[in-house]
Amino acid sequence: MFYNLLYPFHTELSWLNVFRYITFRSIGCAVTAFLLVVIIGPRLIAWLQHRQIGQVIRDDGPETHFSKKGVPTMGGVLILFAMTASALLWTDLRSSLVWMLIGISLFFGAIGAADDIKKIRKNNSRGLTAREKLVLQIGGALAVGAFLLWTKGHDGVLNVPFFKTFHPDLNWWYLPFAVLVIVGASNAVNLTDGLDGLACGPIVITASTYLIFSYVAGNAVVASYLQIPFVSGAGEVTVYCGAIVGACLGFLWFNCYPAEIFMGDVGSLALGGTLGVVSVITKQEFLLVLVGGIFVMEAVSVILQVGYFKMTGGRRIFLMAPFHHHFEKKGWLEPKVVVRFWIVSIILGLMALATLKLR
Repeated sequence: MFYNLLYPFHTELSWLNVFRYITFRSIGCAVTAFLLVVIIGPRLIAWLQHRQIGQVIRDDGPETHFSKKGVPTMGGVLILFAMTASALLWTDLRSSLVWMLIGISLFFGAIGAADDIKKIRKNNSRGLTAREKLVLQIGGALAVGAFLLWTKGHDGVLNVPFFKTFHPDLNWWYLPFAVLVIVGASNAVNLTDGLDGLACGPIVITASTYLIFSYVAGNAVVASYLQIPFVSGAGEVTVYCGAIVGACLGFLWFNCYPAEIFMGDVGSLALGGTLGVVSVITKQEFLLVLVGGIFVMEAVSVILQVGYFKMTGGRRIFLMAPFHHHFEKKGWLEPKVVVRFWIVSIILGLMALATLKLR
């Protein structure tokens, strides 16, 4: 909105020229989202406590988590509000990619909200069935994939890191591939959101990494030099990534140990799905496995645990899945697990950025 309303007057007021720069608007978007969360957060926490909208704890979870029962949840609503409001203020509202990102964030957030509300009403950890969530997620991801394939400048060609000349064209098979990336990212982040601040840290790091990749992909000269696909309009995705970073940093202010509020599925499903869409837009889908390695590790740990449990008649690979609970069972304190996972996420983010020169 600022760009659309103020930049046209830059010829009369030269200082308005700053709104032309994606870097300036990305920083402004991040700071705005952060401030919105920090200012509104205490009021939302108080309101959720008054309405007794609290976290429901798994009966089979670690004993140390039982004390978290009743802590306000569904804080993801605040994250989505801050992301949307700041994006509307700082992005170029003529960008179809921005509206698609806002739409998918809110859609996946609505799925998570329905799941959270059902858990709260039933007073147990079982919300929507896995099939119900999956059908809705696939529907949203299909809409994104179809929109991108029918948009000029987007195609089904894959960009594979470390291979300069290997660019397979999936054509329409790109659609199920995009669905796999988006739905997988959404559920992986959801599984990671099990400790105070655990999901927020890697989300900030992943969004920051893709902020850089989307900026590079949106600049034809830099993209050509670094041999990555040029994506018309990806610059505005950079600004939206700024909104994710700012909103999650603001939420981490209240979500760090001991957490005053949890994001709930309304936040984790939305943020994971949005990161998946960003990776698809920027044609850096495979890098999501690297920079989002914490999310991948958590999802794989659940798949391996469940599969091994069924194959062996009750035996387990990990003491408890997802993977972060395994370390809790081994005696690690919750803050130690969280910070060490953040450290790993930072290293993975740096490795992903290093691939810009390894093409």
